[in-house]
Amino acid sequence: MSTPPTSTPGPALCTEEEVARLVDDFYARVRQDEQLGPIFDARVHDWPTHLAQLTDFWSAVLRGTRRFRGAPVPKHMAIPGLSAELFLRWLDLFMQTTAECGNPAMRREANAAAQNIADNLWQRYQSNRDPFATPQPLRPVSLLPIVGT
Repeated sequence: MSTPPTSTPGPALCTEEEVARLVDDFYARVRQDEQLGPIFDARVHDWPTHLAQLTDFWSAVLRGTRRFRGAPVPKHMAIPGLSAELFLRWLDLFMQTTAECGNPAMRREANAAAQNIADNLWQRYQSNRDPFATPQPLRPVSLLPIVGT
């Protein structure tokens, strides 16, 4: 008999297969998106390797694994012309994907983490562009839809 998923990050929250499916399904959507697809396609030249690294990242976030090696913040800071709308689009696609994952606890944790990641990256992006300006949050977290909760 398997242990039911918990609602906190760790090995009991979800399986590696669920993480891989989330990453694969989400980035398939991103690549097809009119706004985000071109941004990613211009920078990612080896999708299988990139997806493996993203799976390691989300496994670290959701399952507490320690495989991820990378520096996502500087890579995002180097992309010109990002906007709050693009980060919100990323979040919308992410939440569409988690709504289909079939694991409500994983969905809640993944959505909360994605909101924090997007907001943090957006605020750091703004600070990087204008160190004297006050970074603005994407929008209050309570207004972001948490699909399926």
